[in-house]
Amino acid sequence: MSSSLRIVHCFRSPVGGIFRHVRDLVHAQAAAGHQVGIICDSSTGGQLEDDYFNEIRGSLALGVQRITIHRQIGPGDIAAGWQTYELIKALRPDVLHGHGAKGGALARLFGSLLRVSRYRVARIYSPHGGVLHYDAASTKGKVLFALERLLGRFTDQILFVSEHERRTYLAKVGQPRSASSLVYNGVNEAEFVPVAPGADAADFLYIGMMRDLKGPDLFIDALAASTRDLGRPIKAVMVGDGDGLERYKAQTKALGLAGDVRFFPPMPARKAFALARIIVVPSRAEAMPYIVLEALAAGKTMISSAVGGIPEIFSPTSPALVQPEAKSLAAAMTAALRDEAAFAAHMPAQDELRARFSASVMARDVERAYHEALGRAS
Repeated sequence: MSSSLRIVHCFRSPVGGIFRHVRDLVHAQAAAGHQVGIICDSSTGGQLEDDYFNEIRGSLALGVQRITIHRQIGPGDIAAGWQTYELIKALRPDVLHGHGAKGGALARLFGSLLRVSRYRVARIYSPHGGVLHYDAASTKGKVLFALERLLGRFTDQILFVSEHERRTYLAKVGQPRSASSLVYNGVNEAEFVPVAPGADAADFLYIGMMRDLKGPDLFIDALAASTRDLGRPIKAVMVGDGDGLERYKAQTKALGLAGDVRFFPPMPARKAFALARIIVVPSRAEAMPYIVLEALAAGKTMISSAVGGIPEIFSPTSPALVQPEAKSLAAAMTAALRDEAAFAAHMPAQDELRARFSASVMARDVERAYHEALGRAS
């Protein structure tokens, strides 16, 4: 087995946590002497994502290939699938690492086609939440989980980013047919440098996709409730883009908050952290969100929904963990503003975060999984 691997990461949308995860792996894998490439969607992302691609382009010996990959299953998948297979066949990877539902399906199906041609390739799958967010009792959920069970036959290794994700897979899909491992997301050492709030910092920051799954509407409702509780205006910043952006702006106006909430387009997380003193993650569902790890590493005080793998970061009794509903969020926001120092004392210690959630540990464990899968593919 060659010490230098040809690794191709396949995923749909180059935004959010999946893209952050892949960028970190690209940097670490290139530094370890591997040749790395990316295949992803061409129709999503903006200037910020273009900047991120420019940052990692020098580490991508196998390049960046962008094609149209739709979110929903449909006829367009046939054309996307054929293009993806041609690209993968030309790149001749040792490892095909699919991220998310679409990336995972493409990597496993076309990695298996290469296997038919007697070409050795490890087929790796990281769900990152993805289809696991669907209700197993719904018609769509039943179809998607049946597809997951089918794709399990063509998988060499599943990498879960949290124990919660592993348990959800077992409950909704079933026992994996392949080997599986838990590999937590990790942040880089430079991200442990504290980010102080700016001189005109707001009270609260929401940063993320502007879609209901991430809870911007809950954040706005909670702001209104906390404002009533405290009897004074609360300043907030919302950073991000998405289909719901105009609806959330209208929501702030309807609740009388338009003068207290500022909206900004996507920006690097650490730049956004300086815009407020307390970060709020009001998601209805998550796997293991980077934004929580990034904010805590930067020394920020947080309030977060107790969903997905997030409780695995905090102590079980932390007041920072709330239910993903406006009343629970508002109570925590009010408590945090009444005594910020006391609330901040409940954040995880920096040395604990480094030991469990560092990018170097993540990259090491992912590479170990690659080699184990390649050993089974021989």
